Amino acid sequence: MNRAGANVAAAVACVLSMGLTIPAATRAQARQDTAMKEAKPGLLAQAKIKPDSARAIALARVPSGNVHMQEIERERGRLVYSFDVAQANKSGYQEVLVDANTGRVVSVKHESARKERAEARSAAARHKAPGRKP
Repeated sequence: MNRAGANVAAAVACVLSMGLTIPAATRAQARQDTAMKEAKPGLLAQAKIKPDSARAIALARVPSGNVHMQEIERERGRLVYSFDVAQANKSGYQEVLVDANTGRVVSVKHESARKERAEARSAAARHKAPGRKP
């Protein structure tokens, strides 16, 4: 097993040992509700860490969280999984970035609902092809 695989295995083992398991029915429903988006086609094929492992790592950092959105993208030249995790009784989301090659958590930051909407509008504008009408 390579070093990245060992890191992921250790992180998942840590999550499971802390009793932070998620019932199978809940995991299946969550995967259906939030499909992994690719910022550009082919990014998933470049990742060494599987989406489910990255998701488990992200959820370990945000107690009692539910993934609202998940995407694989390049941020500052690094291939990362980005998870927006909602928590009960808290507004906005915790954005957790997990390195798609090592499984390390790159950052965890809170995003307000307002900032999340602005980010979505900005992303939609970037993806809109020039010369196309909406």
